[in-house]
Amino acid sequence: MNRRYSIAMFTAIAIAAIAAIAAMVCGSVHIPTSEVLSILTGHTPGKDTWGHIILDLRLPAVITAVLAGMSLAVAGLLMQTIFANPLAGPSIMGVSSGASLGVAVLVLLFGAGTGAVVSGAILGAMAVVVLLVALAGILRSGVMLLIVGILISYLSSSAIILLNYAASEQSVHTYVLWGMGTFSDTSWDQMAVPAAITTIGMCAAVFMAKGLNAMLMGENYAANLGVRVWALRAWALLTAGTLTAVTTAYCGPIAFIGLAVPHIARLALGSTNHHRLLPLTMACGAATALLTLWMCTLPSRWGAVPVNAITPIIGVPVIIYIILNHRRIAYFN
Repeated sequence: MNRRYSIAMFTAIAIAAIAAIAAMVCGSVHIPTSEVLSILTGHTPGKDTWGHIILDLRLPAVITAVLAGMSLAVAGLLMQTIFANPLAGPSIMGVSSGASLGVAVLVLLFGAGTGAVVSGAILGAMAVVVLLVALAGILRSGVMLLIVGILISYLSSSAIILLNYAASEQSVHTYVLWGMGTFSDTSWDQMAVPAAITTIGMCAAVFMAKGLNAMLMGENYAANLGVRVWALRAWALLTAGTLTAVTTAYCGPIAFIGLAVPHIARLALGSTNHHRLLPLTMACGAATALLTLWMCTLPSRWGAVPVNAITPIIGVPVIIYIILNHRRIAYFN
């Protein structure tokens, strides 16, 4: 197990590193790999503009992708564990829909500009998180809470459709662009907030690893071991929701990373031990997001491709594989 974990972790980190360099090489302006490495190590670039492109534009996008990938992957893992549902994820629980509704209210209803997007997304997502955490103590049933999350998603989608119908063309354009997803809109000045919250969220998830392992055997088994199931569910929801809220605020509602990456990590590890699974999920999340960023920056007639045009290409085959082979995958049995 130690050898398999080491190989999987090394592979994920290597893929992440290669994808990060590739994402900084590719784009509307191609910069040689040697120049990228030279700039990153503090040497003078061959052209002055290359230094600006790498340090001020592409490097922040790479760091944003790492933070977003880790956050969404861990959020998905937490939700799949506490609900004992392999198809649970941030979008299923209504957190992403809440963020989208928050942005829609400010942008479509009040005509706010792009500067209000972050505030609207955080407020909308956290409103859903607070509601779910409150209901976790009342319902005390993972299935019922999952149903509530799905209903929230439907209600949010309905409200967004109405707001789109009544909004101006410019407001709809702003909202649609945000909904496509991007890792490239976060500057160095904005980086502190998502970096700090991601770090805190990762630490909180690792702290819950023992309780999450107990939850794999069922709520009654976990309770007999002394785990306060409703409290663990509430904390896991709060952690997953906060990570999703911040990521959605800065990057848009990114699809499939939170759903597919935990399965990639489990298959690579061959275990559901969260003491090992959480770090590997973080690494796989970062690698997946960086691969997505690189694919978005590949030269095309349309320029940079939206993130949500790429993530289904990676995520859908994984989910289909899981559905077709769930009977012979060890962690389902």
